[in-house]
Amino acid sequence: MAVIQKHGKSSSPDLVCHKENVPPDKIGAPGCHKKRPESASSIFHRPVARIWTVVLLLGTCLLYCARVAMPICAVSMAEKFNWTKRESGMVLGSFFWGYCFTQVFGGYVSDRVGGEKVLLLSAAAWGSMTAFTPILAHLCSQPIFSMTLARFLMGLLQGVHYPSLASLCSQKVIESERGFLMSTVGSGSYLGTLVIGGVGSLMLDLYGWESVFYVSGLLSVLWAYCMWKYLLKGEGPIITLESLGNGGTQSKLNKRHWARLLKQPAVCAVIVTHLCTASTFFTLLSWLPTFFKDTFPDAKGWVFNVIPWLVAIPSSLFSGCLSDHLICQGFDTASVRKLMQFFSMGVSSVFTVLLCGNTTFSWAVAFVSATMGLTTFSHSGVSLNVQDLAPSCAGALFGIMNTCGAFSGVLMVYFSGYLIEATGSWASVFALITTVNLMGLFTFLAFAEARRVDIDSGRVRHHSIHI
Repeated sequence: MAVIQKHGKSSSPDLVCHKENVPPDKIGAPGCHKKRPESASSIFHRPVARIWTVVLLLGTCLLYCARVAMPICAVSMAEKFNWTKRESGMVLGSFFWGYCFTQVFGGYVSDRVGGEKVLLLSAAAWGSMTAFTPILAHLCSQPIFSMTLARFLMGLLQGVHYPSLASLCSQKVIESERGFLMSTVGSGSYLGTLVIGGVGSLMLDLYGWESVFYVSGLLSVLWAYCMWKYLLKGEGPIITLESLGNGGTQSKLNKRHWARLLKQPAVCAVIVTHLCTASTFFTLLSWLPTFFKDTFPDAKGWVFNVIPWLVAIPSSLFSGCLSDHLICQGFDTASVRKLMQFFSMGVSSVFTVLLCGNTTFSWAVAFVSATMGLTTFSHSGVSLNVQDLAPSCAGALFGIMNTCGAFSGVLMVYFSGYLIEATGSWASVFALITTVNLMGLFTFLAFAEARRVDIDSGRVRHHSIHI
């Protein structure tokens, strides 16, 4: 575990206000570390930022309602269409194949035309796709193929969400408020899983699996409409080739600079750690409902679909507040990031291992809740570390990280289904998750840093990079 070091606020490299060759209006008071985006006139003022935080929280909540609808309904759909565990794993895993392909593209486009436009267009598209999923399942003579294709398209459309958020945050929110926004919006994933786990389970029992897709899809389309109508004031979300070519300088790094950036040990550590975190989280997200159904067939679905995510929401908010508080108190940023990641991947693995043995339903819910709650600490660890390392291209770099995480998620979700069929035991899946978590944790503890690596140290006086 990393030792947290305390220092004066002005001693950390990433908190230094470089005054040389910086316009007077961009020089803060001594010790100031509220770095503003390149275009100060484009930032959100605090009241506007709070409104956007709530709207993006709701959007992320609906994103996960639509995403988790399939895992929630997987057991019922498998019974109706006679799917095996391996076929269910293929349908669930196909989402991540699509998710891989649009991560970098989403960050690239968002850096040039604005993350809010990409979020709006994608939400309207994946919301519509979710609502049409039951129709596709019933119309096609081979539902396994139509559902695999539908999940693949869902992955394509939802893949731009988080890179767009990272781009929007880096362009519109000052550095000292990004932690609160990202941790709050990040908790939307757990809120969405909680909502669809509770309400979706009830709808599944009362009205059938089709209703889960209809409701979550239509609400997502409604959210996109309200965002367009009231926040963007009805402005057309048009993305043209000219706007792509004339975008901001945030991500205009040539191949040489990208090659140098990706060779940095700290950047590689962030990518590997995020890969491990994302793959284990996606595996738990996809297979936990089936685990409880198989192991405790008489258990109420709303219990194990609600309680773990009910724990995860305050845990995510707490981790963000704790992280910001420690940094404000003068503790080393890199050590704080490592501490958060230790709880996320190290301590959570203890409770994952406990699931390998024979346990009662109550203890299983408790262990899963502890695992998911501690996993949320990564929002204040590796997820924020990418902005510490490369704020000038955080959107595109986050897209690369998420691409790697999604690709590994595809493999782990599918391989987990294979392990269950081959061994007949869920212990093999939980052992795999623990192993991957510990590999990522050791990598992060060994190589993670918090200093900027996206700029030449010899040119650190420049406020931004223009290539």
